[in-house]
Amino acid sequence: MTAWDRSTVVAGATAPEIGLIAVLEKGRNHRMTPKSERQDASSRTEPSLLKRGVLFLSLAVLGGGLDLYTKQAIFAWRGLPGEKDIWWVWEPYFGIETAVNIGALFGVGAGKGTLFAAISILAAIGVIVWLFVFRGARSLWLTWAMGLVGGGIIGNLYDRLGLWWDATMNPEWKSGVRDWVLWRINEQWTWPNFNIADSLLVVGAGMLLYQSLFPGQFESLVDEDPSSSETPAEDVAAENVAADASD
Repeated sequence: MTAWDRSTVVAGATAPEIGLIAVLEKGRNHRMTPKSERQDASSRTEPSLLKRGVLFLSLAVLGGGLDLYTKQAIFAWRGLPGEKDIWWVWEPYFGIETAVNIGALFGVGAGKGTLFAAISILAAIGVIVWLFVFRGARSLWLTWAMGLVGGGIIGNLYDRLGLWWDATMNPEWKSGVRDWVLWRINEQWTWPNFNIADSLLVVGAGMLLYQSLFPGQFESLVDEDPSSSETPAEDVAAENVAADASD
């Protein structure tokens, strides 16, 4: 049906008839749109998720690798806990001191390393599901936050599994986490020793907390579905019918 024929029919049609004509036009335009283009519109966000997956994996691997490298290097240099005194970077506030945390945060849950390892594995699975099944990775901010958390999980999980430990060491350290950063205000106000993995976890968690407290701050960092910004062929057809009816 040409534009002139359509306008002639619509001009003398009732409201229900105009609706029927619009439905027919939608079907006609849908059939005229190549199948490949329709499929492309629905899958156009996938390359973005793939790129975010690469970013997440890069952050997690680099973060975890940096943590493991620094722990190996520091323990090789300063020895096991108690073998050497504190090496001060800024005395008496910031220094390097090897320690092994056999618990969780602040030593809570000492001796439950296997449990914490299992929790870490479940957390890693949860992060991946959230990002790529529920598409949280569409947000660049969330991808960065979860990438840092992933790096922290990798670094500490390696230690929790006892992969650094050998039979000559204290058996209690087998599922402990190696720490080496010492920060304190004075002897009474000393922060528990930590490592780079702990720092990654704290920064990533802080990013998540900030977004939850101030929602909408990073909407520009979320990929929009390209198909939502385009005018579908069906809507174009309906608009054409309405425009012709008003002429």
